[in-house]
Amino acid sequence: MRPVWREGNDAELLINGEEFFPRVFERIRNARKEVLLETFIILEDKVGKELQRALISAANNGAHVEVIVDGYGTVDLSNGYIGEMIEAGIRVHTFDPQPKLMGMRTNLFRRLHRKIVVVDSEVAYVGGINFTAVHLGDYGPGAKQDYAVEVRGPIVSDIRHASLNLFRHARRELPLPLNPEDRARTRHAGSAWIMLAIRDNNHHTADIEDQYLRAIRSANHRLVIANAYFFPGYRMLRELRNAARRGVHVTLILQGEPDMPWVRHCSTFLYSYLLRSGVVIHEYCKRPLHGKVALMDREWVTVGSSNLDPLSLSLNLEGNLFIRDPQLNQRLYNHLQSLANKHCDEITAARATRGFWWRAPMTFLFFHFLRHFPAIAGSLPAHTPRLEPLLPQEEPAEEELATLEQEKLL
Repeated sequence: MRPVWREGNDAELLINGEEFFPRVFERIRNARKEVLLETFIILEDKVGKELQRALISAANNGAHVEVIVDGYGTVDLSNGYIGEMIEAGIRVHTFDPQPKLMGMRTNLFRRLHRKIVVVDSEVAYVGGINFTAVHLGDYGPGAKQDYAVEVRGPIVSDIRHASLNLFRHARRELPLPLNPEDRARTRHAGSAWIMLAIRDNNHHTADIEDQYLRAIRSANHRLVIANAYFFPGYRMLRELRNAARRGVHVTLILQGEPDMPWVRHCSTFLYSYLLRSGVVIHEYCKRPLHGKVALMDREWVTVGSSNLDPLSLSLNLEGNLFIRDPQLNQRLYNHLQSLANKHCDEITAARATRGFWWRAPMTFLFFHFLRHFPAIAGSLPAHTPRLEPLLPQEEPAEEELATLEQEKLL
């Protein structure tokens, strides 16, 4: 399904787990018909356990509950955790599981990175927040800064349709067409125009990137991008530079406290190029930035799972909502301005070039490697990602346990 703008929706920004988890868990617990949930990571911490309880409550209400987790991102759920959900009638699947090699996960590429929840065909949640306590402030200094949106209205039918077809694609079944009657039955909920754009490795390889490029080219006043992993392609860098040169106030908010230090080294290679054109760059230093949001002028906003790096733009399965809503735009703008003023360091030209002489050769190699990385990586896992039921692993027999205990003593 190609991206289509839908009118008559309501969209509410949810910032971090403190706003996201209570809202989505309450909706899941009260579900009566259906819950569709797809995510990159579920951890068996306090958030993961509350999610499990909410899903079981929905199943006990009689709702049909489907859960998809990524085979790389979610690997350590216990037999008890999975078994209790299956016993309640929940269908749990893993996306593209692959065997380990010498204890290492091998399914690095083409990951299910989308974070989508649809409840009763009435409300949906899309963003970058995984189901883990790392998205809560009380996690500590490593707590992630992230975003999602709750939406109602005709766009929910598009989101549900995309989620259902994820199952069919992974099973190598033909996709279902979007039924106009389903959307017609969805009541208008507000004045926002919303479009769902997905990225896959089939027919929608550049939909999200294309929407970003259109917004950058059409910007007249302001453009703010807050993204965890910023390493876009040549076209986007060129359009950002061109926007700044024609007078658009272009601001980037990037990681200053990255969870993966190499990400910062890759991004800083681009700083001088952008700063010379008038782009303002801030590094968020209070906590790791995990968000994937942007706004343009007075209406346009995007919130979703897609980073602006080779993995998200060229390999992973991603989902973003693109929204035209002045109130949402202004709320996100005020929030990002507060982050920039209170918790960010502005990057100057002098700072960007500090130590550049010794970093330049290695960074140059990283830059050009990553630019060609999707083509290299895309050729390695030459298979169609599959979907398999996630089942409890068989427990060792008593004789095997005794043998293991003896081996520990040796």
